[in-house]
Amino acid sequence: MTNEKVARIRALNDRLRRTGVGGMIMQTSGIHDLGEEIVKAIAQAVMEFDDFSANNDPYQEHDFGAVDVEGQRVFWKIDYYGLDMNSGSNDPSDESVTKRVLTIMLASEY
Repeated sequence: MTNEKVARIRALNDRLRRTGVGGMIMQTSGIHDLGEEIVKAIAQAVMEFDDFSANNDPYQEHDFGAVDVEGQRVFWKIDYYGLDMNSGSNDPSDESVTKRVLTIMLASEY
């Protein structure tokens, strides 16, 4: 994959994670069951996450992270689907053929 495509994927992923624009945001039942206040804190932590490194972001797409909020270890992951949501996207750098889904889950649910 070209550096230009990776940079575009990273920008689209950051936009979804930080603003909610450009895809869907899902939370697991484990996150939901924590209650409204902690869910808000988790959402804020995911939005503000910027601790990307070669260890947790080897492809430099900013598509995964882990945060600790009020004693809960939380993972977030962005996946790329075709517009039909039945298969993977052929080109995650092209938002006209890609539906991004950000899933927020407890680490124990992974």
